[in-house]
Amino acid sequence: MASKNALENFLGGSPINVAIRLFFISLVVGALLMWLELRPIDILRGVQAFFDRIYHLGFGAVKELVSYLLAGAVFVVPAWLILRLMNMSGRR
Repeated sequence: MASKNALENFLGGSPINVAIRLFFISLVVGALLMWLELRPIDILRGVQAFFDRIYHLGFGAVKELVSYLLAGAVFVVPAWLILRLMNMSGRR
């Protein structure tokens, strides 16, 4: 009995009632999308294109960040190393 109440609490009602509500809501939303001439495959292609753009933008940004990092490291790492060596020789 406790698992049934937990399931109903999770779903927000009895599974049959939730399934019926989801059926009618899906029917209304589907009719609206068809009226707007938005097909499910077009929506999926749009979502895929969106994530492809983010993917390419993300790696482009990472590539640019790595370029900045390497350009700075060419000067910073040798300067740091020289300063560390000079500091070590001064302590002796």
